[in-house]
Amino acid sequence: MPRHVLLLLSGPNLNLLGTRQPEIYGTDTLQDHVDAARRAAIERDWDLEHRQSNHEGDLVDAVHAAIGRVEAIVINPGALTHYGWSLHDALAAFGGPIVELHLSEPRKRERWRHLSVVEPLASARVAGEGGAGYPRAVALAIEAATGAGSAAG
Repeated sequence: MPRHVLLLLSGPNLNLLGTRQPEIYGTDTLQDHVDAARRAAIERDWDLEHRQSNHEGDLVDAVHAAIGRVEAIVINPGALTHYGWSLHDALAAFGGPIVELHLSEPRKRERWRHLSVVEPLASARVAGEGGAGYPRAVALAIEAATGAGSAAG
């Protein structure tokens, strides 16, 4: 039986983690966060695929390719959170659980960051937990996909 697959999507500028605004995003790299997410998936006997892009269309294509192939998506859309309507529409077509993820808490930052075009589609939102949010978001996505209990604990 094939293993379950979770897709982790990382939006614009997340490739700069570790050096970009460490006072906000910390010093861990994107690869550090992906590794933590992958470990959380493997612990639950799931595979994790990761895709990062600075281009909205690439992320839209990744969501399209996930339809019917992966069970859940965790997405840190970066700045696309606030204006990525084509990403919103692609995620709306996905049909499986979606967990929105942010290292910082956008609602505690500049006013323009308060709107999320992903949030209305998300089964859960993890924000402001730094790197610890990655394994938690993976757990929430897998639980939503399998109907298991809550990881909010």
